[in-house]
Amino acid sequence: MDFLLNFPLWTAITAIFFAQFIKVPLHYIMSRKIDWTLITSTGGMPSSHSAGVSAVTTSIAIESGVGSNLFAVSAVFAVIVMFDATGVRRQAGEQAAVLNRLAIDFQKMFTDIHEWHGKTPEEKNREFKKLKELLGHKPVEVFFGCLTGIIWALLVYQIIDIVMNG
Repeated sequence: MDFLLNFPLWTAITAIFFAQFIKVPLHYIMSRKIDWTLITSTGGMPSSHSAGVSAVTTSIAIESGVGSNLFAVSAVFAVIVMFDATGVRRQAGEQAAVLNRLAIDFQKMFTDIHEWHGKTPEEKNREFKKLKELLGHKPVEVFFGCLTGIIWALLVYQIIDIVMNG
């Protein structure tokens, strides 16, 4: 049952949920549209991956100190995750956007040539699976995700301290 009292674990998990939830009002401010699917989607502002790894790293720094081996492992892990969020995952999302455009162009060409007799538009659209384009993050999204995680960990620590010590 020690995991129930694991400050870094719960701080990271709640930071991820907070970062995912805050995407909805931030998107509303920018577009004036509510999009609840952002709560479960990847990508967007702020990066929940960055919030989670920076929250766990900050929590470990608070509990074990920045000179501990555990902090070193966590910090390196955080850097790798955040680098990956702006690198490989972002490139995969950009490639998905290009492939989706090619699929649309191919479908139009194919439709123009053969007109797919006997099929409804819904049946035709089901044949082309759209790839997910919002996979990675812009560097600013990762930065604010990291900042979110650090601030979240500090806030949670302060709340726990107030509750435990009055």
